[in-house]
Amino acid sequence: GSEERMTPNAYNLLLAALAMVVLTFAVGLRMLYCRVQEMRQKRLHPQKAATSKTMAANLEDIQAADNYRNLFETPVLFYALVACAVAAAYAPPWLVIGAWCYFGLRVVHTIIHCTYNNVMHRLAAFAIGFALLVGLWIAFVLTLPNRVLL
Repeated sequence: GSEERMTPNAYNLLLAALAMVVLTFAVGLRMLYCRVQEMRQKRLHPQKAATSKTMAANLEDIQAADNYRNLFETPVLFYALVACAVAAAYAPPWLVIGAWCYFGLRVVHTIIHCTYNNVMHRLAAFAIGFALLVGLWIAFVLTLPNRVLL
């Protein structure tokens, strides 16, 4: 049969999305580890973590949990961009480079958030990544070939 093959650019775009998934899983595991350790140290019954309200009242080490939630906010728009690009069979080199840069900025944001948590440093990583993502979306829409839209 005639199988359609994915272009190297589309493949690399998917790899950037996969890297983001791996980052999210890693932060999720860190969150779980931190929660279990703190609950053991404080001898808290698991029910004390039943809701975000009771967790906030009983747990102090919440940076990984906060970062985990962040990875389901603007990165959702990153995943959507990757999916649209692959579906449209339009993955120009600049989009691949931009996707990997966005991923790198999310890694920096995560490292800051889950370690020393300087808000201004974290904000800088977020703001640059956010601006990049907005720019990637705008450029993608403006350069999308007409054949895709018709």
